Amino acid sequence: MVIEDVFAVVAEGTRREILGSLRAGDKAVGELVVELEVSQPTVSKHLKVLREAGLVSMRAQGQRRFYSLNPAPLREIELWLGSFDLPAQPPIAPELAVVSPRHSGVLAAAVDPAADPAIDPAGQQAFGRTVGRAGQRAADLFAQLPKLRRRRD
Repeated sequence: MVIEDVFAVVAEGTRREILGSLRAGDKAVGELVVELEVSQPTVSKHLKVLREAGLVSMRAQGQRRFYSLNPAPLREIELWLGSFDLPAQPPIAPELAVVSPRHSGVLAAAVDPAADPAIDPAGQQAFGRTVGRAGQRAADLFAQLPKLRRRRD
């Protein structure tokens, strides 16, 4: 699969959420439906696209289908992005915490690494990914809003 195809597949927000969910391990379609709060046909449609792109694999266990993440195509994107030598992102202030719109009351991440010695660099990377996903979701929502006409007073 060429990198442009992977970009096209992960451009859709629900597919990115599915990939993020599968980072924790294999999940059945029903688990994804409950976790992402979307319909079963929607999850199945996106899983088919992800499977055809090689981003997920499926195994049958009785009548249940379990999906797992295949990170190889994402590594191609990571390598490509790495060629830009992007500077490291500074930590986000706790007052700028992001709350998941699908899981109200769940704090996506907002800790001061200096105040909590239990936070390791891997946790900081996960924090950055969470903030990035939340920002992308917000951008997706704004892009779907109808363009409003300006009222002239």
